[in-house]
Amino acid sequence: MRSYSLFTILLLCLAIFLIDLAAFYWLQSITQFIPSKGLKLAINIAFWVFTIGLITAIIILKVKLDDINPTRKHLLISSFYGLTVSSFIPKLIFVIVISVLYFTNFMFSETESLIIVPIVGLFSGFLPFFVIAYAVFKAIYHFKIYHKNIKFNHLPTAFNAFRIVQISDLHLGNFNYRYNILERAVKLINNLKPDLIFFTGDLVNNYEWELRGWQEVLEKLEAKHGKFAVLGNHDYGDYSQWETKKNKQDNFENIKDFFNKINFKLLLNDSEILEKDNNKIAIVGVENWGNPPFKQYGDLKKALVSSQNTPFKILLTHDPSHWQKEVIEQTDIALTFSGHTHGMQAAINVGKKQWSPIKYKFEHWAGLYKIGQQYLYVNRGLGWLGFPGRLGMRPEITLLTLECTN
Repeated sequence: MRSYSLFTILLLCLAIFLIDLAAFYWLQSITQFIPSKGLKLAINIAFWVFTIGLITAIIILKVKLDDINPTRKHLLISSFYGLTVSSFIPKLIFVIVISVLYFTNFMFSETESLIIVPIVGLFSGFLPFFVIAYAVFKAIYHFKIYHKNIKFNHLPTAFNAFRIVQISDLHLGNFNYRYNILERAVKLINNLKPDLIFFTGDLVNNYEWELRGWQEVLEKLEAKHGKFAVLGNHDYGDYSQWETKKNKQDNFENIKDFFNKINFKLLLNDSEILEKDNNKIAIVGVENWGNPPFKQYGDLKKALVSSQNTPFKILLTHDPSHWQKEVIEQTDIALTFSGHTHGMQAAINVGKKQWSPIKYKFEHWAGLYKIGQQYLYVNRGLGWLGFPGRLGMRPEITLLTLECTN
């Protein structure tokens, strides 16, 4: 909520109130079938206690936001975000469906409409509520392994069948020190027997204190030929006000140092040459590069200097928009790994097709893309940000296998 003005928050609260007012009006067409006046009164009171309580809490949180301890702030914001979505969306759908049914009830007789309209309206409200509840309490940590094979005609033969695991966007602060959750992901990753592990940014939300206790979990990640990482937009501390520049810089340095503690090589506009049986590939990593308002710390030209003579290059860059702007048709980078989008943590899946509103912001937002002979893989993220749930967009562990075509 920090990035929104008080006026915007008040508009949100007004929208919540108006939708709840309409929902309450239509709710009476359902509670009329309850014979107990006491029960109906209890339902009505509970309805408005929740609504007024939620609106009041949102306003108080906004007004007091700067005075709240940072260790609790982002969790409070995410909790109210989830509570608001879980309340607002089902009620909105309920109001729309029951209104449409009521004003088009020529399809039913008057007697039928008195029964059918309330039942269908009630179902339309409860169904999205349960879907959202599943997203918050189950799907959010229901890790999924996405396995892709990619063939290259210039991949050195020593790297044929090389197994790369990618993870991204942990946002560790949102786990609230529940180490056992990520321990399950670590076991899944290690069972894949990866040759390399890549982490493509957003280790934290903003602060180095979010890392407390996570070393013992993340240092257990195992890869035969190394673990590499780059930074994401949230790893620089840009989304907070700092008392001094030194405080921000110290925060940033501690986040960078954490990668050493978990045995990841952090690539800061640099390359690492990987050699196997006299064959070489280059792992190139840039700092965060994004379209405004995201800052551009990344310097791809600088990162490529030490790998100019290595024909097969793999790039790690947090924001997938970087691929289109500076990589394809401008470099000889064969494969790029990115994250950042989270797939918006929401999608509609029909067969093998997946659709999300995030596609209107990012052209490349989840999965594998190819232009010419260059590939991009966008990881859907292992953690979450904002809405504490995932709808049709499970947290991802990527397993990508390299293959030679010759």
